Amino acid sequence: MPTRTDPARTDPAAVRSTFARFPSGVAALSALVHEAPVVVLASSFQVGISLTPPLVLFAVQHGSFSWSQLRTAPRIGVSVLASAHRPSVPTLTRKDLSARFDGLETEVAATGAHYLSGAAAWMECSVHSETAAGDHDVVVLRVHDLGHAADVDPLVWHGSTFRTLRGTATSPDHEDSGRTPQ
Repeated sequence: MPTRTDPARTDPAAVRSTFARFPSGVAALSALVHEAPVVVLASSFQVGISLTPPLVLFAVQHGSFSWSQLRTAPRIGVSVLASAHRPSVPTLTRKDLSARFDGLETEVAATGAHYLSGAAAWMECSVHSETAAGDHDVVVLRVHDLGHAADVDPLVWHGSTFRTLRGTATSPDHEDSGRTPQ
């Protein structure tokens, strides 16, 4: 193991490579802005920041055009991507913002929160706070409504590639919440 003063620890390529070893879920954050869907895809999405009130967070790069639009929405839909969404990732990240949902099934809540159909979990959120952190902003979201599908495998970002988790539930609360986005 390298010493704590090893310069490779601050090399951006080494940092990126090391950070890639931590598996994380992938979430699409989306809302209707001026009647058009806007989306930010985040592998930095984290849940369980607070249970009372329920808070989640993600990080977004400074200067993100999509985030500058999305952050103005009163409610943002968070869709935790399912393994079935893997082929959709290139569509969701297209340079042409108006084509990011082409061919994808979506749902819109009365609040304007926008969701991908078939998500492993979904949350309706509003911006709670934003804090500058290095070359990103850390955005804390307040959860107003949520649900999940226990029988849907999540999409995971690990080792700079998408992977699928499959397993047997052992938690007593691992069951379908029976709710869908309103």
